[in-house]
Amino acid sequence: MFKRVFGKAKQEPNALPTIHKLNDTLEMLEKKEKLLVKKAAAEVEKAKQFTQARNRTAAIKCLKRKRLYEQQIEQLGNFQLRIHDQMIMLEGANATTETVDALRSGTSVMKAMNKATKIDDLEKTMDEINDQTESMKQIQEALSAPIGAAADFDEDELEAELEELEGAELEEELFQPATTAPAAAVPVNAPVGRQPAQPAPQRNNREEDELAALQAEMAL
Repeated sequence: MFKRVFGKAKQEPNALPTIHKLNDTLEMLEKKEKLLVKKAAAEVEKAKQFTQARNRTAAIKCLKRKRLYEQQIEQLGNFQLRIHDQMIMLEGANATTETVDALRSGTSVMKAMNKATKIDDLEKTMDEINDQTESMKQIQEALSAPIGAAADFDEDELEAELEELEGAELEEELFQPATTAPAAAVPVNAPVGRQPAQPAPQRNNREEDELAALQAEMAL
């Protein structure tokens, strides 16, 4: 509809067809230049032949045609130089256009992505994730809560009872009497200044008891 009203849509310029056309023209000019070079060389050979035949008029005409060919060759060389210059400019412009198109496409995609992921939608999604996480925590706490008779136990009372047990056990350890070994009797006939040997503590081992008795006898 818009094409019918305003005409054809504006097309973006494309340098590739023009570059191909310039390249074809350049090849045509190079072929024509080679042909003119051959023709100029042929006129020189004819001039040599006429000179040998002492036909100076014909020889001069050959040299004039050679000059004309050389002028065309020079002109074709200038044409080729301009075409080379134009091709270099178009290739650079084409690279610039492609780079701009690529950047434009990247910008369009980025805009679309930013539009698809708005900050409000992101915040809403994060809120939903937090709500689901909190719901899962409540479910886990409900599953781990005690049920039946264990649910009626008072944790504070249990803690107080445990402290009483720990206090009673500590008090029992403090007031428990220490067990000491009985002192050994001092011999009557012990010499003055000699200290009686201390008997060894009561042993459960029979060999230790006998060793203690032997030590007592040696101290007499």
